[in-house]
Parts: sequence; structure tokens; C-alpha cells
Amino acid sequence: MPNQPCQGSHKDPAAAQRWMSGRSIEPLRLRGNEQVADLIDNVYAGSGYNARRLAEGAQLYRRMIEDGATICMTVAGAMTPIGMSGIFSDLVQAGFVDFVIATGANLYHDLHRPYNCPMTQGHFDVDDNELAADGVARIYDVFIEDENTLLKTDRVILDALEGFDTSKPFSTAALHKALGDRVAQIAPAPEKSFLVAAARCDVPVFTSSPGDSSIGMNLMIPYLYEKPVHLNPILDVIETSAIVRDAELNGVVEVGGGSPKNFYLQTQPALEQFLHDSSKGGHDYFLQLTTDSPQWGGLSGATPSEAKSWGKVKDARVNNVVVYSCASLTLPLIAQYVLTRCKPRPLRRLLNRLPEMVAELKKLPKPHG
Repeated sequence: MPNQPCQGSHKDPAAAQRWMSGRSIEPLRLRGNEQVADLIDNVYAGSGYNARRLAEGAQLYRRMIEDGATICMTVAGAMTPIGMSGIFSDLVQAGFVDFVIATGANLYHDLHRPYNCPMTQGHFDVDDNELAADGVARIYDVFIEDENTLLKTDRVILDALEGFDTSKPFSTAALHKALGDRVAQIAPAPEKSFLVAAARCDVPVFTSSPGDSSIGMNLMIPYLYEKPVHLNPILDVIETSAIVRDAELNGVVEVGGGSPKNFYLQTQPALEQFLHDSSKGGHDYFLQLTTDSPQWGGLSGATPSEAKSWGKVKDARVNNVVVYSCASLTLPLIAQYVLTRCKPRPLRRLLNRLPEMVAELKKLPKPHG
């Protein structure tokens, strides 16, 4: 039989070239890329799948920093129990995180190690009936003592509240500043707490669901037996929106998803939809590290492209990266990348500027109808 032309050979070869302009995929070389930042730029970025997404995410975070964006880090999941407090502290002190929105649980567990309270590596395949009987709580493969860790940390929180005026309305950022300051004063190892690092750098730390953690539960004691506790979460809505409105560019690193993720993203609709201020038009940069899949609703309905439909991000495609992998793997790599590639930035000390930024927000005309 005569040779038959390959199927599709009648197509114009030049037409394919508009799709073939990307970086050529070559055999990956580890030699010469021993450093994490080089590995990301030269190996992961030259690969595919989530290795390439991780590289794109690291490079996006670098752009946020170098472009001068005001950067929020949101934290869900159990990150501080596995030691991520140290990474958060490094990023805060370098000026690469300007404010934080975290679950209360992450802030509560951050307070164990400054007091050298036991929190150790355990195993996920254990008899939890035996653990409970012996006074040990478990977070997957992390063991935490009831008496020497949890109850001792509760006493730390109540001690910090002794010198904090709860009679006037306050935001969670004010509460966490007081906690950080107190831990810095009396803890044996304050350098182990990222709440201390945030307090020293005047980085606001918010909690989107303050009642959903041991910190919030501890507030029951003064409220029931001593004096009212006027923690007002609406102040958090106002203060985070004021920070976003004040910034020239806004970016976020979302560690996990959950309530902290949307609490940050909602600042844009808060400004435009409710205050009728269209000056921002959505967040400029969006990076999320997650294992959730959108079709199950686990991303809170907020893939970057879907978030565009709500006015939460500026563009459905540009400067948006989702890395579908466990943040326990991806966050240390991305953090090391920016700490290596970027020069430290001057601290914005947004906590000190909150009254000024809120005052500017109040100057907006009251919406009608």
C-alpha cells in the first residue's frame, strides 16, 4: 500500500503555532537546582500539573510583594498545631503579610509553644478511647495534653483579659493585639508565637468566627461572672473593608479556605454592593492553597473565576492561582521562595492606622435604597 499521510496533515501547520508558543518541556534537571527557590523556578515551573501551579503561585506571591500590594494571609485548617507559626512569623517580620484573618483555633494553638506546653508528634492510627482516658487530645497525628496544654492555655487567655478593657466595643484585632502583647511580656519563649510577632509588627489579626474556638469560649467566663464582653464582629467587617479601601493594590494568600477565605473576599462586595463605593473593583491578586474541589462546594463557591462574578476579584483569569495540594507541603515551599527571592519590605503597621482608615470609610455618603 502506498504511504498514507498522517491524519490531520491537511491542516495548516502555521495555525497550530499560536498554541505552541509556551515554554518547551524538557527533561528536568535537579543538579544545579538544590536550593528551594531554584527548584521552583527551574524544575517545578518547567513541569506540569500542580508542580507548575505551585511555581505559578510562588511567582504570583513574589509579584504581590514586588508590586507593593497590601497582602492579607487567611488561615484555615489546623496549621499552627503542625508548627506553621514559625513560617507565619517569618513572613510577617519580612513585611510580606500586612494583616491576617485566621480561625480562632489556629490562634489558640499558637499560644501553646510560647509556654512550652506539650504538643508533640503522635500517630493517626491510635485508639482514641485510650487517648481520651489518659487526658490527651488528637489533631490527626498531633497529640496535645488536656491539663498541661489546653487548660494552661485557657489560663493564659484569662490572664491576658485581666488588663484588657472589655466594657467598650472592640474588634478581634484589638483582642489579639492584647493577647500578643501579654504573651510577649510573660511567656518563657515568646518567639514561638506568631501572635507575638504580629503584635510587635502591628499587624492586625482578625478572626471571622470568634465564637468558634477556645479563645471565644474563654470569653464566657468574664461575661457570665464578671462583666459584659463587648466583642463586636461588625467592627471586623468595617476594619477589614477599610484596610482594603485604603490600599492601592490588594492581594491575598489563602491557606486553606473556609470562613477566613470568604471574610477577606467579601471586603470588595462590602465596599461596592453595600457602601456603593466602586473605587476598588475587586482584589488584584489571589493565591489559594487547598485540597478542596469546587464541584463539592468545598471552595465556598469561590474559585477565582467564580469570585469575579461576585465582584471579589478584579479579573477572572489574570493574577489568580489555585494550587490543589496540601498546604503543609506547599506553604513552606512558597514561603521559602519569597523569603529568598524578595527583599524585606518596610512594615505597614496597619494596626496603628485602623482608626484613620475607618474614619475615611465613614466619609462615604450613606447609601440610600
